[in-house]
Amino acid sequence: MITETFSEQETRALGEKLGREAAAGQVYTLTGDLGVGKTVFTQGFARGLGVKEHVNSPTFTIVQEYGEGRLPFYHFDVYRIGDIEEMDEIGYEDYFYGEGVCLIEWAELIEELLPENRIAVRIEKDLEKGFDYRKITVEEK
Repeated sequence: MITETFSEQETRALGEKLGREAAAGQVYTLTGDLGVGKTVFTQGFARGLGVKEHVNSPTFTIVQEYGEGRLPFYHFDVYRIGDIEEMDEIGYEDYFYGEGVCLIEWAELIEELLPENRIAVRIEKDLEKGFDYRKITVEEK
């Protein structure tokens, strides 16, 4: 599925729609350049899961847990991960193969750890189509 959005609100709304459709045990990977809107998308996704608290990127903690939605939500940001062993230290398998929903920003950095079955979300800019334009590709792996 490819969706084009032309504002932060539309990007957030697509995230919210996917969050409402998310099921227990699913892993979403989120890729795209810095400043492309991954956090905006994730905020909508969390809202779709029923998360009420404000969602920010967990850049320095690797994973942020949200338990008050309809499913546990685990938001990963692995941008600053120095060594793949850091993922072992936080017990990533319990998250990836548990009953919650995982969304992993910069997932390409831990490709070898990702579950075979996952939903890949890629966000891309095209400044020729406008500053707020985003092409968002969602595909099951």
